[in-house]
Amino acid sequence: MTETPISPVEALLVVDVQSAFVSGDEAVPDAARVLDRSRDLIARARAAGALVVHLQNDGPPGAVDEPETPGWELHLPVEPGPWETVVRKMDDDGFEDTPLGPLLTGAGVQALAICGVLSEMCVAATARTALALGFRVVLPHDGHATYDIPAAPGISEAVPAAMSSRAAEWALGDEVEIIARAADATFTAPPRRPALVDTPHAHAYAAEAAMCT
Repeated sequence: MTETPISPVEALLVVDVQSAFVSGDEAVPDAARVLDRSRDLIARARAAGALVVHLQNDGPPGAVDEPETPGWELHLPVEPGPWETVVRKMDDDGFEDTPLGPLLTGAGVQALAICGVLSEMCVAATARTALALGFRVVLPHDGHATYDIPAAPGISEAVPAAMSSRAAEWALGDEVEIIARAADATFTAPPRRPALVDTPHAHAYAAEAAMCT
C-alpha cells in the first residue's frame, strides 16, 4: 500500500454503484462507506475537470440488477455531458465489449482511479484489464466493498467482507497503487475532450445517463 503522495489521475471509474448493491436488504455490508467515498471522489473529479465514467452492469433476467428494474438503477446522480457519462456492461470487466477503452484513450487518459462494488469481481476485473492496457490505476482501499463470503463445508468458515476486499486488491499485484483513503486521491483534466462511442451491448450516451439520475 503506497504511502507517498499520489499523482493526479485524469479519470474516475465508478463501478456498479447500483441500488441493488448499495441500498436495501441486498446491500453490501459497507454500503454507507462506499457511497460516502464515491460521492467525494465524484465531486472532486468533477471539480478538477476529470473524466467520470459510471459503469452500470446489465444482469441476466431475474437478477437484482436486471436492466430496467429498480435494483439496476444507478444510485448516485449523474451529470451527463462530455466529461461524465454512463457505460453499460454485461461482464465483470468494464472493458469487455464496451466503449470504455476507446473513451479513455480518446481523451488521452493515462491514469485512473476506481471505486465501487464488488471488490473481487467487477472492481478487480476492471482494474486488472486497465493495468494490462497500460493505465496507471489508483485503488482507494476505503472506496470499494463486497459481501461476506459464506462458509463452505470442508473449505473454510465464513470470510468477512472486509477481508475479501483486502484480498481482492492484494491479488492485483504490485502495479496497482492501493491507497488507504479515497480522500488522498487527486484529479486533473485529461488533455482532450472525450468522444462518445458505442458498441452493441454498451452505451456512453448522455441521454441514457440523464435517465439514470
